[in-house]
Amino acid sequence: MKRKDDSAAPRAPRAKAARTPQETSAPTASVTINQVAREFFTSNETLIPYRQLARRLGVTTKEQREVLFGHLRTLRETGQLELVGNDEYRLYGTESAEPVPATAPEVEASTESTPEAAKGNKKSKYAVTKQRQDEESKPTPEQSRPEEDDDDSVSKGRPVEAEFGKDPVIHRRREAGFDHAGDVRHQKKRRPERAAETERPGEYITGRVDLATQKFAFVVSEESEEDVRVFTDRLMFAMDGDTVRVRLRGQRDGRPVGDVVEILKREKDTVVGRLMTQNAGFGFVKPDYRKLYFDVFVPTDGLHEARDGEKVLVKITEWPEDPGRQPVGEVVRSFGQAGENEAEINAIMAEFGLPFEFPAEVEAESEAIPDVILAKEIKRRRDFRDVTTFTIDPADAKDFDDALSLRQLENGHWEIGVHIADVTHYVRPDTALEKEAEFRATSVYLVDRVIPMLPERLSNGLCSLRPNEDKLTFSAVFELDEKGKLYDSWYGKTIIHSDRRFAYEEAQERIETKEGDYATEVNLLNDIAKKLNEQRFKKGAISFETQEVKFRLDENGKPVGVYVKERKDAHKMIEEFMLLANRKVAEFVFKIKARKPRMTMVYRIHEAPDPDRLQNFALFAQKFGHTLDLTNPKKLSTELNDLSEEVVGKPEQNVIQTLAIRTMSKAIYSTEPIGHFGLAFEHYTHFTSPIRRYPDMMVHRLLEHYLEGGKNVPAEPVEEECKHSSEREKRAATAERASIKYKQVEYMADEIGAEFTGVVSGLTEWGVYVEIQENKCEGMVRVSDIPGDYFELDKDNYRLVGKKTKRVIQFGDPLQVVVKAANLLDRTIDFELVDGRPDAVKRREKDEKRGNRGGSRHGGKESSGKSSGKRRR
Repeated sequence: MKRKDDSAAPRAPRAKAARTPQETSAPTASVTINQVAREFFTSNETLIPYRQLARRLGVTTKEQREVLFGHLRTLRETGQLELVGNDEYRLYGTESAEPVPATAPEVEASTESTPEAAKGNKKSKYAVTKQRQDEESKPTPEQSRPEEDDDDSVSKGRPVEAEFGKDPVIHRRREAGFDHAGDVRHQKKRRPERAAETERPGEYITGRVDLATQKFAFVVSEESEEDVRVFTDRLMFAMDGDTVRVRLRGQRDGRPVGDVVEILKREKDTVVGRLMTQNAGFGFVKPDYRKLYFDVFVPTDGLHEARDGEKVLVKITEWPEDPGRQPVGEVVRSFGQAGENEAEINAIMAEFGLPFEFPAEVEAESEAIPDVILAKEIKRRRDFRDVTTFTIDPADAKDFDDALSLRQLENGHWEIGVHIADVTHYVRPDTALEKEAEFRATSVYLVDRVIPMLPERLSNGLCSLRPNEDKLTFSAVFELDEKGKLYDSWYGKTIIHSDRRFAYEEAQERIETKEGDYATEVNLLNDIAKKLNEQRFKKGAISFETQEVKFRLDENGKPVGVYVKERKDAHKMIEEFMLLANRKVAEFVFKIKARKPRMTMVYRIHEAPDPDRLQNFALFAQKFGHTLDLTNPKKLSTELNDLSEEVVGKPEQNVIQTLAIRTMSKAIYSTEPIGHFGLAFEHYTHFTSPIRRYPDMMVHRLLEHYLEGGKNVPAEPVEEECKHSSEREKRAATAERASIKYKQVEYMADEIGAEFTGVVSGLTEWGVYVEIQENKCEGMVRVSDIPGDYFELDKDNYRLVGKKTKRVIQFGDPLQVVVKAANLLDRTIDFELVDGRPDAVKRREKDEKRGNRGGSRHGGKESSGKSSGKRRR
């Protein structure tokens, strides 16, 4: 489902940058200053002799040698290079530059290649920054141990038990339990000792790249039972999602390892990051994606007037064969200065391949759709316009894709209709609208904007079930009694007329006060929903719920408040009826044909958790005094639900519940009807949100086809669409987390010096991660800054222990913290613990710690990045 990006995001002008005097005066056959700079900045060699440089550049004549000497002189005068010995050159400060703090580079007043521009600045910013990055990426002694390297659940040195503190947890609207996209982690067994590599030449596999850290990636292939580990210097600059051919090299540490020998298909050729320009007129792009293991060199004519410190999208134009060099690219979009709201959000959109607008053809098609419902269309539908119907949605929602109707039957039972916007009536196959929806696969809900799957005329207009308008719907209608017992079901095309649009808060008010318009209907539906909920949990559904972070934004998109969204009965009521419709539609299609092959259908599946991960979670919970009996798989859901109830109100509640969810498999789309573990459904699908999910549109088409007596459809194309939709959903969830994290850091930037109560949410050798209780913002306290003692990580018991006082800091412990720093560029927050001791005592302790580190600025294992494994100076 790849397609050319034709979005209209802000673009950097394409005018070429002014050339240096050396370039304009040189003969046409001469090398340019960019070519000279590229040899140094895209090479891992520390020293390059003049003769070697001239040979590489094809310099043979006297005129060319004079031009080359001129370029080298300019690069020396502007602080980019230094001469070592008689004829060897290197990047200035490569050996002797002092590390600098990880702050945004200052914007140069000029990028002209002149000695005057370099006065007072005799260091190459990129050389110094690159050296700092290389030093930070070196593993600590703990990380260097074989057993640490072997744990593929560790992201850059951070224990898996701490990983759940990494990002806010995303809830899609009206999703239940474990039915959301999750992290895929590689489950590999570890060997106690490092095994030597064994060569197995001649064996090749094809697979997709999944970057794990800046040091290695996994290649996931159906041709291999285990994922193959490939170190980044043998990846041939492959990125996440690329399809590659790998030569196996045998086993290492009990896992297959290999080398990429060919990149068969690149998922993308662009990188988003911060531009760092050099005085000589070229620059580098440092990727935002922390797992990406290379920077991109941008020559002068590739900058297109983008400036130092801006967030940019760079298109890679040259992929080097030598892993010691760097890709070369050109800036195709500039989003503005890094750290600014619009620049950062646009950069997130570009990083995850989210479209900025709809193509003109798609907009034109949506505008051309008539809004008049023809009489013949009404005749072929079941008419619910005279039945009490209403919608319940978030207060700020405009895309109302579901409604509930209610009326009592003559036998005393209740007819409850779940009416879903009939999107496929308007979006026809083989149209530009259809192809665009198929490509996007899902709407994306960033903090300050929605990136819809369908154009606004459809999502907020024609398809939205707005009140007091006739609307076309696809419905699942159920006959139930007041105890929630189901007697009959019907599925088909309908027309409705919504009587009322409720916000969740308004519906909740009807439930709590029993007063207001439609209070009787809302309360009856709520009572039946509770009965349905009880039935689900008796059958083994799992009850863990995570907390959703929401923001209050001002008119400029700046967060002025952060809070945790509370799920009340009104939310749960809607959820239960959506679950009922999704489950019964899946069961209906599954039972159309009694024998295999069954009728092809899009299912939402969720596999049982991996036993090893479940055992690790049980050991973790045991540290808090909670016991999980895993001996009987049939009682697993009961054990997990009991644990969920036990931790309510305790400091470890969020820690336990979040890790429990991440222990589970992730829910995906598939044509295989294997059921949904978290919801305890034998069959489940997504039918209820076609405005914002393409799989729901697929389900609508398949259901309509089968209701009309259509024959079975081939499964392979549908399965491919399922894979694409699952991948897009995962990408959307990651983008949503990135936007939440950015907004949390932006909010905390105005709280420097403020004191908060938090709980320990993660532990490493170098830091304690603390989540503030009131707003779920997470930051780090460096171990070296914890007052009163020297602390060491007790990894087996998930805690830090003071050497002298034996003070214990463990998961779930409450701590008082002060906001020390908030870095918008790295999206990190630094805390320090509240220390009420006298200033003299604190100063003496600080001096002692500095002395014990031997005055080195590299002595502590410190970090401002949660899972980067980097030491902060």
